[in-house]
Amino acid sequence: QVQLVESGGGLVQTGGSLRLSCAASGITFSTYGLGWFRQAPGKEREFVAAISWNSGTSYYADSVKGRFTISRDNAKNTVYLQMNSLKPDDTAVYYCAARPVVITTHLSAYPHWGQGTQVTVSS
Repeated sequence: QVQLVESGGGLVQTGGSLRLSCAASGITFSTYGLGWFRQAPGKEREFVAAISWNSGTSYYADSVKGRFTISRDNAKNTVYLQMNSLKPDDTAVYYCAARPVVITTHLSAYPHWGQGTQVTVSS
């Protein structure tokens, strides 16, 4: 059974930083692409960042480029999202997702999802 468990969310002031983690089990982690998505209240879930199986390729939404960094540790079956210079617009539930091999920005392409972790940025 595939499990993705996010952690690291919380309340932070504008300009602050958080690091999200997502621990995976039930998959051959090193062969999967990983993505982070987020969903703000009243809005659709949107793409944030993705990283390929070997960390050779990464994608970012324009809204987070230069502020967020996605990384992974295949030895720990964990993917991370370092979030700096946070803004109130970054407030959302953040989800990690996994799909075999190829990464994409399209959420419908990811078969495996975590439960999400809340990130709240106060102004």
